[in-house]
Amino acid sequence: MMGRRTAMAGAAAVVAAAGARGAEAQPTSLRPGFDDALLVIDVQNCFMPGGSLAVPRGDEVVPVVNALAPGFRIVVLTQDWHTPGHASFASSHSARKPFDVVRMSYGNQVLWPDHCVQGTPGAELHKDLVVPNAQLILRKGYNPRVDSYSAFLEADRRTKTGLEAWLKAKGIKRVFCAGLATDFCVAWTALDARRLGFEAVVIEDACRAIDLDGSLDKAWAAMTRAGVERAVSADILV
Repeated sequence: MMGRRTAMAGAAAVVAAAGARGAEAQPTSLRPGFDDALLVIDVQNCFMPGGSLAVPRGDEVVPVVNALAPGFRIVVLTQDWHTPGHASFASSHSARKPFDVVRMSYGNQVLWPDHCVQGTPGAELHKDLVVPNAQLILRKGYNPRVDSYSAFLEADRRTKTGLEAWLKAKGIKRVFCAGLATDFCVAWTALDARRLGFEAVVIEDACRAIDLDGSLDKAWAAMTRAGVERAVSADILV
């Protein structure tokens, strides 16, 4: 358990440091418009209760996302999509266990339980997620040597997923983020969105967090400093 706490604290510190470079969010209209997109982050079976890397109450985001999605012109779904034996898996490292931290070529890496392996049931989107108007499913983390939390950049912080260019080609200026987990993949995505020039809103009740040793509060503080707006689904008139 100490290894898990240390790992999560370290990852949360990275999020906090990234947020320190931003600016305070300004109140704006939350009605989705032509230049808005909904990003639904990693609503996959492995992150659900009973999954190999479960986020507490992760399944509760599904009906909220289903209700929100019809109000957006552009909807993107993301999936963790790891190769078997991925470098971020503890099982790929001798004498290591989940939530240990090791040094990779791109920096410190939390070692996770095996999860979201390509083509397995755990990598599938939740069966009750119904978003027929999604135009793009973006799969990340498939480089066997590099992890990927953000929907925009892999963990080496250099390799782009292509989402930035795709959204800008569609005329998107603001992204609304939902999914799992608030304090990790959702936060990294929102922070990168701001860094890349998008406005960003995180829909709190459409996300769930790991929230270990204060990681959720740290993530929200970082996002606020970066100019990410915080909202709930009732604020969004769809």
